[in-house]
Amino acid sequence: MSISNYAELKILEHTTGKTAWTIPTNVYVKLHTADAGEAGTTAAATETTRKVAAWATAASGSIATSATLEWTNVAATETYSHWSLWDASTAGNCLWTGALSSSAAVTAGDTFQITTLTLSLD
Repeated sequence: MSISNYAELKILEHTTGKTAWTIPTNVYVKLHTADAGEAGTTAAATETTRKVAAWATAASGSIATSATLEWTNVAATETYSHWSLWDASTAGNCLWTGALSSSAAVTAGDTFQITTLTLSLD
């Protein structure tokens, strides 16, 4: 997992009192077919719909989604292996990237789910 450069700077400035970071109204999950890179722009899946993630309360250095994310009728036959988090449903700023616990091959028209996505800091 990797926090984006954008989010790193926002966290640093917020934590040190330089500039307050207004939290995103929603955080969206985007799918990737390989490592998304720190900017979240590499290997984007053909399925471009970003799903809103709901989050449980953070505890013990981690936070997890509180509901299953579901893409119905995916756009293409491909293998999803990574994800990225964004502060907007389109465009916006990448916040975080990471790998799925296992890659998933999908066929165009399938439904794909992420049952839990966990972020951690140590």
